[in-house]
Amino acid sequence: MSDRRLTPANGRVAAERLRGEVAADTFSSGAARQVAAPVADLLRAPGEARDRQLIRGAGVTVYEEREGWAFVEAAADGYVGYVPLDALGEGTAPTHVVTARASHAYAEPDFKSPELMGLSLGSLLAVDGESARFASTDAGFVPRAHLREIGPEPDPVSVAERLLGTPYLWGGNSAWGIDCSGLVQIACTLCGMACPGDSDLQEAAFDEAGGGHARGDLLFWKGHVAWVADEATLLHANVHHMAVVHEPIDAAIARIEAQGDGPVTAQKRPGRLP
Repeated sequence: MSDRRLTPANGRVAAERLRGEVAADTFSSGAARQVAAPVADLLRAPGEARDRQLIRGAGVTVYEEREGWAFVEAAADGYVGYVPLDALGEGTAPTHVVTARASHAYAEPDFKSPELMGLSLGSLLAVDGESARFASTDAGFVPRAHLREIGPEPDPVSVAERLLGTPYLWGGNSAWGIDCSGLVQIACTLCGMACPGDSDLQEAAFDEAGGGHARGDLLFWKGHVAWVADEATLLHANVHHMAVVHEPIDAAIARIEAQGDGPVTAQKRPGRLP
């Protein structure tokens, strides 16, 4: 049976590549769009539960527009769902990524000018000019210190550690709220590593890690995932702390099993894109 999270089909419309594989009234190649809002919930159905989130600049393929909602497939990981139509725009090919935990886009190249929107770590922007302290982007003027040209960073754990203290949010993918798999995905993405959106998909996608606990490994439980920061420490977004925290590995393993979520199911390591 196909995974609904990764199958761009809703009965009314389906991706053209699925012709002959799924039933749909119509088939479409879709239209490329970008997320224009700071963050948009990706819902399993209009008005229903959030599965994941998409942040500013994320590319999507729109297969259907209906009653204010867009049925989309995320370009980065193939996750499928519904976002508000007004959260999308035509967009310009992004050139830079936000590397600070969070930033702002301003109306003018002046820190005292009104902010136009907040920007999460990982937001993608098109830069068309620079001054001493600001970059002119398709979202407004953004501090240059918070941006770099798109390209992989070396250490996903260092990326994830920028989000220490971020509140836990089920299905969250931004600096305003993030969950365990979101913390893994944002770090992998900024380091040029392919990464699915949910922990079960991540566990299935990544290779087994070597012996011992090495920085950059991932520990998996049923429904949870955590970065190994060093041989004695985990980094994860979790409900117990309701935040992104460092936690001793042995204590975390014991706590998670004692609360009824079972033992570690796998130790994996994400791989870089070719």
